[in-house]
Amino acid sequence: MSSANSLAVEDLGSAAQRDRRKRILDATITLASQGGFDAVQMRAVAEQADVALGTLYRYFPSKIHLLVSALQREFERTEAIMRERPSEGDTAAERVINSLKRTTRGMQSDPQLTEALTRAFMFADGSVAAEIHQVGMLLTSMLTKAMHPEGHDKLTEEDVAIARVIGDVWLSALVGWVTGRTTAAETGQQIEVAVKLLLRD
Repeated sequence: MSSANSLAVEDLGSAAQRDRRKRILDATITLASQGGFDAVQMRAVAEQADVALGTLYRYFPSKIHLLVSALQREFERTEAIMRERPSEGDTAAERVINSLKRTTRGMQSDPQLTEALTRAFMFADGSVAAEIHQVGMLLTSMLTKAMHPEGHDKLTEEDVAIARVIGDVWLSALVGWVTGRTTAAETGQQIEVAVKLLLRD
């Protein structure tokens, strides 16, 4: 696997390049929604996005880079929705549980896509560290905003550490669902137990 990183939006100087990157990720998500992890082949993505195969590899060095970047974009979309409609709850635990349940329901409504994105996250090695870091930062940000909707100025290092642990538990629960080891209901229960243990008021 290549050690190069994917080209992020901020790496692209022109609107045409940003549009090309968006088309590539749109094509990836469409193919994954239709056929899961195995359906996302670099040549098929290039054809669907109407870019040359060499161009695709310049933007995303591997299929794993591509899918983890697609996961990042899905999380960015979720975070935007959460900003517009924050999760309700009287306590930090209730708000975090509601946020994760909303996110989980959204992902479980498109099982093929979720399978592809989650498997890519599981298979990612050190060469995808930058993309994995971005996904982790987005998830942590979503959770800390649910914990402290009044503002991030109240955040402590412990809050951030707790959010990271909750994010790890949630991703692990999602892997269990994707691989058929747990049901959707069991996934929700695991998340709820973990959050209540970590965010006791």
